[in-house]
Amino acid sequence: MNIPFLGNRRQKVGFPDPAGIADLLAECELLRSQASRAGVRLDDSAASLEALDQLLPRWRDDEETLAWLGNDAGLYLGSVIVRTVPGAAWEIRSDGQPVVRLTSGREFDVVDSGHEWAAYGVPELSQLYAEVAEA
Repeated sequence: MNIPFLGNRRQKVGFPDPAGIADLLAECELLRSQASRAGVRLDDSAASLEALDQLLPRWRDDEETLAWLGNDAGLYLGSVIVRTVPGAAWEIRSDGQPVVRLTSGREFDVVDSGHEWAAYGVPELSQLYAEVAEA
């Protein structure tokens, strides 16, 4: 997911408020809508990632939905990590791609992981979260 306006703004006037960026990236409207229709409440917890892993992947028949849902799944995974793993933070790379960076300096391209999950179901979002939380 390329968010070029964030990269340009960062270069011109400094990086926007991290809380504002976190809120923007956490919106994930399509994912929240799909989850709600399936009775899954997204509350920014590891348990909600496990519930998402159990959804029937009805979106895989629609390429446009698949792409958007992949973005949303990755951003939601990143939002859960940032909100629950001490020291984790969003970072916008120079190419506009949002990634999650841990205090160790390790970087996770959660959007790419979201696309893999939406298209293939693996790796599971909860599994990715567990790996990051242990790092």
